[in-house]
Amino acid sequence: MTALIRLLRGVAYTALPAELVLAVCLVAGVRIPMPVLVAAEALTVLLALAGLVAYAGLRRRGLSTRQALRELVPVPVLRLIGHELRLLASLGLWVARRRAGVRPGDQVFPHARDQAALMYGFAFVCLVETVGMSYLLADWPVAHAIVLVLDVYSGILFVLGIHAASVTRPHVLTAEALRLRQAAHIDLHIPLGLIAAVRHELRFTHEKTEGELNLAVASQTSVTIELTEPLDAPRFLGGPRAVRIVRCHADDARAFYRALTRAVPARAATAQADAAQAGTAQVGTAQGDATQAGTAQAGTA
Repeated sequence: MTALIRLLRGVAYTALPAELVLAVCLVAGVRIPMPVLVAAEALTVLLALAGLVAYAGLRRRGLSTRQALRELVPVPVLRLIGHELRLLASLGLWVARRRAGVRPGDQVFPHARDQAALMYGFAFVCLVETVGMSYLLADWPVAHAIVLVLDVYSGILFVLGIHAASVTRPHVLTAEALRLRQAAHIDLHIPLGLIAAVRHELRFTHEKTEGELNLAVASQTSVTIELTEPLDAPRFLGGPRAVRIVRCHADDARAFYRALTRAVPARAATAQADAAQAGTAQVGTAQGDATQAGTAQAGTA
């Protein structure tokens, strides 16, 4: 099965770019011989069928749907697709005035307010560019349709989707962990037990430093979190990244800072209480075993 998956990936890396080149040539009016078109489409169909067969085989081996897809599709491709789907879903949540990943009782800290004007400005510029290109390409219907779709999706919808993801995916603080998010590409879970220190620290400049993660909003961060040990914060395409310092921003940074400073000692006290109860239970069990052993020895004597 592993050899088949590698073969499928190798063929896909060759076939998909070739399909894209053929599509561009057809749109540009280049005449492609019919045998070439038939061979390209047949290869695409065979690749899809082979992928379905490999997927069914992985499912029969007991893998879940997500695990089977991870075996078949490279991680960077999956992350890119997931990012696009989250952007589109965020637009729907934004219109419905709902938030993702928030449960009853969670403390929510929005972080999109300071970037709103910038994102709306970008969206307006994209709209003007779309109208201009539509006017310039009016005499070329095919090029006009392609550029219009690309401008609307990769320009207007993409920019609005990023802002919608920031609005609908706020930072979330629970009794066990802190969930930091940025748009649709970063979702970092930090157990409260790993937080060593929290500082209210306003910064407008950030240098890329190993072991640090800056979740800036409008080029600023306002809260700095230090961890007791490195935590993996995967990069956009899935590469590992160990961080010990995380800087983030919230609309109400002081309230976010106060909530964190209260939650971390409370979690530490809860952990100590749980450990004490576990120790007491172990001592009680040991005493009970010793008593039973003594009774058994007395009975034997």
